[in-house]
Amino acid sequence: MQMTILGLGQIGASFGLALAGQTKNVERVGYDPRLERSRQAQKIGAIDRISTNLPDAVKNADIVVLALPVDEIRDTLQTMASVLPERCVILDTTPIKSPTSQWANQMLPKERFYITFTPALNPIYLNEEDSETVNAHADLFKDGIITITTPPGIEPDAIRLASDITRLLGAQPLFTDPLESDGLMAASYLLPKLAAVALLNATIDQPGWREGQKLAGKAYAQATQPALSSDETKEFGQSVMLNRENVLRALDNLIAALHSLRSAIEARDSEALAALIQHARQGREAWWKHRQARDWEVHPATEIPGSGEVFARMIGLRAGKKPK
Repeated sequence: MQMTILGLGQIGASFGLALAGQTKNVERVGYDPRLERSRQAQKIGAIDRISTNLPDAVKNADIVVLALPVDEIRDTLQTMASVLPERCVILDTTPIKSPTSQWANQMLPKERFYITFTPALNPIYLNEEDSETVNAHADLFKDGIITITTPPGIEPDAIRLASDITRLLGAQPLFTDPLESDGLMAASYLLPKLAAVALLNATIDQPGWREGQKLAGKAYAQATQPALSSDETKEFGQSVMLNRENVLRALDNLIAALHSLRSAIEARDSEALAALIQHARQGREAWWKHRQARDWEVHPATEIPGSGEVFARMIGLRAGKKPK
């Protein structure tokens, strides 16, 4: 059985590493437009074989994992649509769900099963600074969740396969509505990046920045780092524009929070300012505690399936291929 991983940054390479013990059941084929990433992924054992041609990489695939930047997804779907085998399962790790699902519905032929499959990282790696291949980990998804959305009418076996692979990766599946998921991602994933962009643009062009940059330290570095973590390679901001309405609501909430801080400071209301800061600190501490403990139940607990069982399900799914 062949699993093709398209995109070999941290997510794609970690996916391959997590399945390194399954090489008797599956061949991991890797493709990345940046060839050096492919070579690095093979060097660390994340893939078994490199493909340098996208159609060749997917033409015999049973499972395709999309771990590409958002602005490469549409063209990738279009390129591979004509060569994807019938009843292939596509797992898309893109953090934007509704637009990519619409693209897949428009471009992919029938009997190709597109599923969004977006992982939350193991909390021990939340402070890593970038998403390159060198930061791939076999346990990157361990004890986390992977949000899964599916189009109407998809075969139940394809959904079960996605759920089983989630558990093989060490995570729990969270089945969500794509619109709900996009709203959550706007607030927790895209807003921090935009806040970092805003902070940079509010400081780097000020007259005092020539001297101020010499004093900018840990707080500034940590707060602005998300601006460097892009979901795109060329069309910067596309992930935001594709999730526009949800992002606008999240920005309005941020603006309102900033206005509350400004009002307290302008009024010299030390008590109100302290209360806002304390409320934020307590919320952050509570989130971090739960995130580290990983103590929330997101799906009815089930036993982790054996690898043979999972890939047998894939064989069964492909065996259901309808005669022409």
